[in-house]
Amino acid sequence: RLLELDADIVRIFSRNENSQITMQSEMDDDRLRYFIGDVRDLPRLIKAMEDVDIVFHTAALKHVPIIEYNPFEAIKTNVLGSQNVIDACLHENVETAICVGTDKAVSPLNTYGATKLLMEKLFVTASNHTNPERHRTKFIAIRYGNVLGSSGSVVPTLVKQIESGKNITITDPSMTRFNITMNQALDFIIRSLKKGNGGEVFIPKLKAYSLEVLKDAILEVLKKDAKTEIISVRPGEKYHESLISNEEIRNTFEDDEDYVILEERLQENIETKKSTLTERYSSDKVELLTKEELKKILVEEKLLPIKWFYKKLMKLFKF
Repeated sequence: RLLELDADIVRIFSRNENSQITMQSEMDDDRLRYFIGDVRDLPRLIKAMEDVDIVFHTAALKHVPIIEYNPFEAIKTNVLGSQNVIDACLHENVETAICVGTDKAVSPLNTYGATKLLMEKLFVTASNHTNPERHRTKFIAIRYGNVLGSSGSVVPTLVKQIESGKNITITDPSMTRFNITMNQALDFIIRSLKKGNGGEVFIPKLKAYSLEVLKDAILEVLKKDAKTEIISVRPGEKYHESLISNEEIRNTFEDDEDYVILEERLQENIETKKSTLTERYSSDKVELLTKEELKKILVEEKLLPIKWFYKKLMKLFKF
């Protein structure tokens, strides 16, 4: 998406060399630059950000059960690593830095959520003690849930269980999750970049789905049948996703597409209207997608196995 926006150079900074090799093989563009490094390493970050205008900070340890068992490591990456990103941005006088947050940062129930809340707080207050004449950097936070179909999320997990003939494991069929596709997430990130002046937390306006309806939609699209097995809730798992807490509503504003949370010191002369929310912005409080709507999304976003699309093409052209 950044290449489509005519970026001069896009630098990918990560410690996962295998992912970088895969990306290089799939994307042949001279504007891409690959940097091996870790957000725990401030000098390496500073080098990577030399002459950079915009930074998207997505690096984090993210698997809830693993972080519950290894909290010290999560703090080193998610909190201290985020501080390093901020320091590197200020050192190189980056124009804008955006950190990608999560619903788990709202009234956090687990260590992962607590570390991501701290990341948000670090970003939205990063310019409090800087001289604007010396540092131009705008620090912005954005917040959304798991991207539908992303690695490790519910869709590929259910599809793998169905394709292997195993029982579908669900903690509670009535659990709900906000729905955001990869394309929606990318649009939201770019939108927040254009809107942000620094110090905001942006949240998209989304619909949601229940796990029961999602499961049924996947089974119907794949034309499969499978038994459902109810399992216990994982450590730190929430029944519903919240993106704005009750306590944050008084500092929340909105337009047609997004909500934005602003500290009181930033609310003067704001053009966005005060939010009409009267209770927490949660996946059980918004419009739920129907099974047919989810089936359409699964197909249009190509979230099913490649062999499924191959079979559809074979039938279409009668091979």
